[in-house]
Amino acid sequence: MNKSPHNDVAESEDSEAQPPASRPFISGSDSAPLQATTDVKPGTLWLSNHFNTLARDKSDTLLLIVACAMVLLPHVAHLPIWTSLTCSLVLMWRIAITWRGNRLPPLGLLLPLALLTMLGVYAGEHTLFGRDAGVSMLVLLLTFKLLEMRARRDVFVVLFLSFFLVLTTFFYSQSIVTALLVIATIIVLLTAQLSFQFTGAVPHLRKRLRMGAFILVLAVPLTLVLFLLFPRIQGPLWGMPGDAFGGRTGMSDSMAPGTISQLAMSDDIAYRVKFIDPAPAPAQRYWRGAVLTRFDGRTWTRRTASTLPIVSPDASSVGKTSPQTIRQQVTMEASGQRWLFALETPQFPATSESSPPLRSHINYDRELLADRPITERTRYDVSSAIYSQGPPSEGAPDEAAALRQSVALPPGFNPRTIAFAHTLRAKASSDAEVVKAVLDFFHHENFSYTLEPPLLGHDGVDEFLFATRAGFCEHYSSAFVVLMRAANIPARVVTGYQGGEINPVDGFMTVRQSDAHAWAEVWLEGRGWVRVDPTAAVAPERIQQSLNQFLPRSFLGGLINIGSSPDSWLNKLHIVRENWEALSNNWNQWVLNYTPDKQKSLLQYFGIQQLDWRALVGLLVGFGTFAMAVVALPLLFVRNKIDPLDKVYSGFCNRMVKHGMTRQPHEGPGAYRERLCGEASPLTPKAKSAAALFLKAYETLRYGTNHGTDKVTLASLKAQFNKLKPLLS
Repeated sequence: MNKSPHNDVAESEDSEAQPPASRPFISGSDSAPLQATTDVKPGTLWLSNHFNTLARDKSDTLLLIVACAMVLLPHVAHLPIWTSLTCSLVLMWRIAITWRGNRLPPLGLLLPLALLTMLGVYAGEHTLFGRDAGVSMLVLLLTFKLLEMRARRDVFVVLFLSFFLVLTTFFYSQSIVTALLVIATIIVLLTAQLSFQFTGAVPHLRKRLRMGAFILVLAVPLTLVLFLLFPRIQGPLWGMPGDAFGGRTGMSDSMAPGTISQLAMSDDIAYRVKFIDPAPAPAQRYWRGAVLTRFDGRTWTRRTASTLPIVSPDASSVGKTSPQTIRQQVTMEASGQRWLFALETPQFPATSESSPPLRSHINYDRELLADRPITERTRYDVSSAIYSQGPPSEGAPDEAAALRQSVALPPGFNPRTIAFAHTLRAKASSDAEVVKAVLDFFHHENFSYTLEPPLLGHDGVDEFLFATRAGFCEHYSSAFVVLMRAANIPARVVTGYQGGEINPVDGFMTVRQSDAHAWAEVWLEGRGWVRVDPTAAVAPERIQQSLNQFLPRSFLGGLINIGSSPDSWLNKLHIVRENWEALSNNWNQWVLNYTPDKQKSLLQYFGIQQLDWRALVGLLVGFGTFAMAVVALPLLFVRNKIDPLDKVYSGFCNRMVKHGMTRQPHEGPGAYRERLCGEASPLTPKAKSAAALFLKAYETLRYGTNHGTDKVTLASLKAQFNKLKPLLS
């Protein structure tokens, strides 16, 4: 049978008389069986009706579990699968305990489970220190601590551990989406913390969420002061050197069939470019990266670093034709590699305002190399020379040895390719004619350009040239270089990116991992190293367009089409994507890239020229005090608003004082009603009846479920009080 509001009031009366600290407040604790309380409004309207009528302790505990789940959610992408599954099972276990009102598991069960998971972390990471191992342990400890909440202190341990774990989210991502998710998580955590603080009536969940958001807003002024004035540290704030090379997506220092085609499936941004001079045409957007000279029959790798001398700035810009010079400002994402990307060909080493300063050099393979791996987002300036026929080049001091390396082929591989190259060599009168013959062979034969080429065996180049004839850029560049070397022409593979798309919103060019490309360079007498792109002979549209436009991808048998056609859903969302990426770029440039130099420039703009730690501390204290005053003073001078319901009840109690019936501090509305209606009461029978109705209505409105046809409202309560006043005169 459903209880009437009056029955709910009778139960609430006992709970109200009980001291707040003695009431069990953690669902599933080892205390005595919990008494259902009805002094809270439904907190989560989007759940089932059963949850709407949950006891106070259960609803608060479930809210805390939801907050912890939001804390753990961003870590699922980088945690080991077994860790994520373990946390999910523990959370579901804790939800079941809360929902059913069961007792928490004993410490004798939790301790072995926790130790077992710590051993699992050590077995997977081979250490208990470092970013990944530390985050995994914190995640597991948080979930197991939820099974050990037996007192108020345990609740706050969970809350503070959650706040700390929120910070570790920035170890892996500092994007706008991550920041918004962290803000939402903090609001829910603050709401959960507030919920456990209430000892009487608890506001509606939506009101508590607004209170949590308001607390967070109060911290914004001081946060801005700390962001702008707190001394910037050298290096990344949210990075750890031991984990710098983990989980990077990008160009590697080797190439084998399938490596670039797999990378081309990613739409991740490799870098963004702001052009100081007009941007080059699409066919000239070759972004030079690693130069691969060694070949073992399948994989191409770079020459040994000790054999790569550094080019002086004067030598690096020598050419036999007048180039077009283009200055660029590149914002490169972390790659874990040392090379920097620039339009072919970089004239001078890159310059950067990063801290510590980024130093770079150009070697005789014309690679632009940094003095350290790029483990954080880095911005640098570089100037490139664009040649219409490819970059001329001076030879290295060990030019003869370098050229011998560039004609070497491993024995026992690709005999048909070598025989074919000898045939072309015999028919040609010069090296340039051999190059043209191979390009004509690619262009006129039935070759295709695809992201999903068939697998190749031991003699991979033979199978590609004379059997499958389907491949990606790495297949064509590799086969071309092998043919050149078999014809005794020095050649090598160059990897990098080709293309890029200018965002009309902010004017930056975006180069993605899907723009990854490989081409070839051949040594021609009198000209030096000359770029040759065999992919252009097979699919010239690939050089003029981005890969997504040239090779639209589809999934689920064509039900989902990703390409440039009018029916492509990605094309329909292109404007949204451009605006979002422009916003992300501004976030990167002005928030994440707020370096010590930018901080210094900002203070100099406001007239602070001499900046030392004393001046910075003084500014920080002064503006910090001002920010806290802006927040605190209005709160101090604003009078506390009286709850309208309490105002009506206080008016009733004041009326009773005049009749000698003062409400005692320990009396709830129910006990007060019994005394007012008792035989010793001086009230008339009509006044007693009216007072009893008023107090029952107040109990229903303050503590009861208050629904149905006899729903009590504040207006009806005021009306009853107005009817009672004449009876008390």
